[in-house]
Amino acid sequence: MEILEYPEAEVPAPLRAQVWALQEQAWPTGGADPGTSHDPALDPRSMLLVDGSAVVAALDLLGKELEHGGEVFAARGLSAVVTDPGRRGRGHGLALVTAARARIAALGADLGLFTCDRPLIGFYERAGWEVLPGAVLIGGTPEEPFPSDRPGFDKAVLAGFFSAPARARRHGFDRARIALHPGTVDRLW
Repeated sequence: MEILEYPEAEVPAPLRAQVWALQEQAWPTGGADPGTSHDPALDPRSMLLVDGSAVVAALDLLGKELEHGGEVFAARGLSAVVTDPGRRGRGHGLALVTAARARIAALGADLGLFTCDRPLIGFYERAGWEVLPGAVLIGGTPEEPFPSDRPGFDKAVLAGFFSAPARARRHGFDRARIALHPGTVDRLW
């Protein structure tokens, strides 16, 4: 098995078709593959764990500048994390999420930041991510915010602090409302 990385718009068609099929199993839309799923302004990168020509697991990395506590940070996060249902429970998703954490750091991000469903917290913690206690990630736009604690949508916020400035301000993210505002396409990553 190997991990491949592409700008989202450059994923080869046979691999993209498999990624779309996995995403449709996890989050059915009933629609055709749009070719890309993310706002290009967020520098979307796809990471794929492949076994030969078969996609076993996939995720996307999104990034933008984030202002928090009077500081500006280069932030990246995980989106659309999915593993082939027939191959779950074998550590494939964990291997990919762990590699993604290292890749975010290598890309020069100050911090990694994303939300997950609460039952998945342990999975992400095993990959090196940490829960931000009481934190709320605010997606959408300033005019149309999409908070991670909206009724019926309660998510956990996870993070990794990679740069010295981010580590020095780590506790300023606990119990904070973090204005990510990735836009209207990727309302919350």
